[in-house]
Amino acid sequence: MTSQTYRPPSADQIRRAPKALLHDHLDGGLRPGTIIDLAHEIGYENLPEQESDKLGLWFREAADSGSLERYLETFAHTCAVMQTRDALFRVAAECAEDLAQDGVVYAEVRYAPEQHLERGLTLEEVVEAVNDGFREGERRAQAGGHRIRVGALLTAMRHAARALEIAELANRYRDSGVVGFDIAGAEAGFPPTRHLDAFEYLKRENNHFTIHAGEAFGLPSIWQALQWCGADRLGHGVRIIDDIEVAEDGSVKLGRLAAYVRDKRVPLELCPSSNLQTGAAASIAEHPIGLLRKLHFRATVNTDNRLMSGTSMSREFELLVDAFDYTLDDMQWFTVNAMKSAFIPFDERLAMINDVIKPGYAELKSEWLFRQTAVTS
Repeated sequence: MTSQTYRPPSADQIRRAPKALLHDHLDGGLRPGTIIDLAHEIGYENLPEQESDKLGLWFREAADSGSLERYLETFAHTCAVMQTRDALFRVAAECAEDLAQDGVVYAEVRYAPEQHLERGLTLEEVVEAVNDGFREGERRAQAGGHRIRVGALLTAMRHAARALEIAELANRYRDSGVVGFDIAGAEAGFPPTRHLDAFEYLKRENNHFTIHAGEAFGLPSIWQALQWCGADRLGHGVRIIDDIEVAEDGSVKLGRLAAYVRDKRVPLELCPSSNLQTGAAASIAEHPIGLLRKLHFRATVNTDNRLMSGTSMSREFELLVDAFDYTLDDMQWFTVNAMKSAFIPFDERLAMINDVIKPGYAELKSEWLFRQTAVTS
């Protein structure tokens, strides 16, 4: 054998591989110990557990219900302790640190400013606190020997009526750390078309946005997000599989919407572990990402909510490697897909791909040569 290409990567290689993350919720990735600290600081007494390990387990079990609505209930506790500038700063800084230590070199982390106003902060103060926290986390990561760049996505809640206001906020801070806009929350009964004014505004401003679509709800959600709202990316989008027919002989037929998504290279922000918890997939081995990879959709791998899923980018890739025999080449393919689809300028995306991601994978794929030399010498 003259190449590492077809050897499965080890857990250590997966961790060290440069990774790009497009779909990660700030209020879904707190450290359990931080939640406890912040709760004590503000007198929040509703936490179900007071020990870090037990609290982390509670979040995972509460989220592991197969229901998106039940899954979203876990955020009541994390949002409750993220209501001051110091808390938002700390959570954002730790987020950047944790991702960097996991080998993530680029991340877009989303949060809903409207959910952090209970103690008197303004929308602007929320955004500035999180941005400052991300910058501090980047500095700490670099001091610890890791490099990461974090951009913020401002999210509006689809059941509320502040989407245009949050879109305008995202546009005001687009040169100060905010890279785009999103809507999130329960899909059923709250179609993205309820917020057309926000999407039309962003398009007029030449700004970027992604839309949670095709997770708990199906193809109509995806169709509306693309054809009515004009989304640049699909948050999840996993239900596009419903428009793909696989015959008994293995032949595949794409419906019109699936063909459009593939032809237009619409990025899919797939979150395997999270999809299992919300019932969008039965197992990792049965997750649509396997077929979507084979069919060359613009698929990306993401964490969604690291706390609730007990996951990381490395763990997501470990699961996929085990289920689909993916190699470092597959990991690089997913990572380049994500970086191509990021909301930062083209030249910066290209530099990240050519100067960070590809060299990082090339080094990992060559390591077997030196191990072989060490064994035979």
